[in-house]
Amino acid sequence: MKKKNLFMMVLVAGALTMSSCASKKELAACQDENKALQTNYQNTKEQLAASNTRVASLEEQIAELRKTNATLQASLNQSLTNASQNNVSIEKLVDQINESNQYIRHLVEVKSKSDSLNMVLQNNLLRSLSNDEKKEVDVQVLKGVVYISLADNMLYKSGSYEINERASETLSKIAKIIMDYKDYDVLIEGNTDDVPITRQNIRNNWDLSCLRASSVVQALQNDYGVDPKRLTAGGRGEYNPLTTNSTDLGRQRNRRTQIIITPKLDQFMDLIDHAPDGDD
Repeated sequence: MKKKNLFMMVLVAGALTMSSCASKKELAACQDENKALQTNYQNTKEQLAASNTRVASLEEQIAELRKTNATLQASLNQSLTNASQNNVSIEKLVDQINESNQYIRHLVEVKSKSDSLNMVLQNNLLRSLSNDEKKEVDVQVLKGVVYISLADNMLYKSGSYEINERASETLSKIAKIIMDYKDYDVLIEGNTDDVPITRQNIRNNWDLSCLRASSVVQALQNDYGVDPKRLTAGGRGEYNPLTTNSTDLGRQRNRRTQIIITPKLDQFMDLIDHAPDGDD
């Protein structure tokens, strides 16, 4: 009887032990599942918060756009009111803008044509000059104007305003270009350094620069047949230097005569005033 009772107790204890093990496994599984649910819940909360932030930002943007749209609408309404008050139709305003744009395009075409002619003039002159002449003759096109700069030592006798024999060939080439372009005016401009002149009958550098310019004008007229009505002589003395007068090289560069070739002002203004027809 005792053995039987002992056997029953062992069976009960085993059953209880097996039941206890099964409960622990279920508890661990429940704990893992609970942990996963908490993680998912936290992630969902964070995503919801981010979504709410984006929604708030979009709502602010929408409000700002509505505000801007209202401002633009008010501005448009005011413009329409002003146009109505001034008895000016929107169509007329558009026509005025179109006419203005057309005139601007016309001015651009005129300038382009003038620039092209000046570039051709420059290229023709450069092709006619020898390599030695190019060392003492500088040709540039600046803002639609052709500048031909000649060193004084190639044009004039030393300390004088009289043109030397060496300059004749170069001046003849320049004169040919001037005569080929009959619609251009020519300004001869004398420039000196800042060293005072001490020659008799020449009071100062103003006199010297003007006399040198006058000598070139008279050579172009008398020796090469350029129409004097197209020529102007002027002197700027020492007051238009290219560089410093503190060095020999600088003073040499500043002693120069410029031949400035420009389209005739009245003809250029005629081109500008001749606006294109509205039907073109």
